[in-house]
Amino acid sequence: MKILYDHQTFTTQQYGGIPKYFCELTRFFSKCSEMSFEFSLRYSINENLTNQPELYQYWSNRSGLLSNQILLTFQKKLNKNILYHLKINQKESIRLLEKGDFDIFHPTGYNPYFLDHIRKPFVLTVYDMIHEKYPEYYPGQDATTRWKKKVIEKADSIIAISQNTKQDIVHYFNVESDHISVVYLGNPLEQALQDSSQKQFQKNPMLNSKYILFVGSRERYKNFQFFVSSIASLLQKHDDLHLYCAGGGQFTPTEKKQLINLDILSKVHYFSINDELMIDLYKNAQAFVFPTLYEGFGLPVLEAFSCGCPVIASQTSSLSEIAGDAARYIDPYDKNSIIAGVESLLNDSNYRGELTRKGYERQKLFSWERTARETKKIYGNIT
Repeated sequence: MKILYDHQTFTTQQYGGIPKYFCELTRFFSKCSEMSFEFSLRYSINENLTNQPELYQYWSNRSGLLSNQILLTFQKKLNKNILYHLKINQKESIRLLEKGDFDIFHPTGYNPYFLDHIRKPFVLTVYDMIHEKYPEYYPGQDATTRWKKKVIEKADSIIAISQNTKQDIVHYFNVESDHISVVYLGNPLEQALQDSSQKQFQKNPMLNSKYILFVGSRERYKNFQFFVSSIASLLQKHDDLHLYCAGGGQFTPTEKKQLINLDILSKVHYFSINDELMIDLYKNAQAFVFPTLYEGFGLPVLEAFSCGCPVIASQTSSLSEIAGDAARYIDPYDKNSIIAGVESLLNDSNYRGELTRKGYERQKLFSWERTARETKKIYGNIT
């Protein structure tokens, strides 16, 4: 059984959970004698993919003159233009779709460019329904909902990454429930944790501070500005307490202005991350706080669990489905709820220890091997 994966997420995202998902799927499929696959991809600066040289052999390479590793070196130095990469990669995807040398197509995004060129079954993964649930965050020319609806209607099988996402698909797009399979994701730090157990890293001196941790994007539904305004009094009250923000880009002028106005600029710090630092940030935090308004799955929850970090999470969308009884839940719209949640862990080391133990047990239910095995079964059902 041969699967063709397209270029979309690897062209448009340098980091992120979606490219990580496809990299982990294919990493397991590369070890399976019954499976083969190809990426319709000539160019990418996505670090999830380019940091796995064992996957280079599955990229498209029509010329035969240069290895993908050499092409990768040149493209990083000479051309990082996403629109250029998109044009070349989409042309390559169409070529391979029309060639038809595969059994199943699995697009990595919602762009429906492929519908006029495909003659084989295709599986679509739906990650969340945030555009449909909160359209006010995506005004103007955002085509995601229109594209998503179009490809969902044509897909031979749909994968949702949580029961909550499945319910939202049914609700917003009126899809038959039995057309959707739920396949949970694994821990993005799974491999890094295995590797780190064999290495010794020098601890960042800032990790000796007392801090709570915020991870990833801070935009829109991630609720960062409301969260910061909620905990400002706590940061002012506890001289030794800080907020560390991992990933998501440097603070914007708007964010800096808010931190200055709240008089907490010196207490809030940004970290550009890699897997090794991310593990250390989780391991040394008082708690990871996830005040998001909506998540299709919530990968940072599993990251925190696997690193022994207590989790404070919103009682919304998929998070209670993923975290179970291993998190302290808050109402992300209520400042008092957020403060009470954070204080409950700051003031009670026994409670932190209890959540840490429960988190370790909870994360054992999720693995990329299971994700790959269940996805392979779905592929088999439509061939």
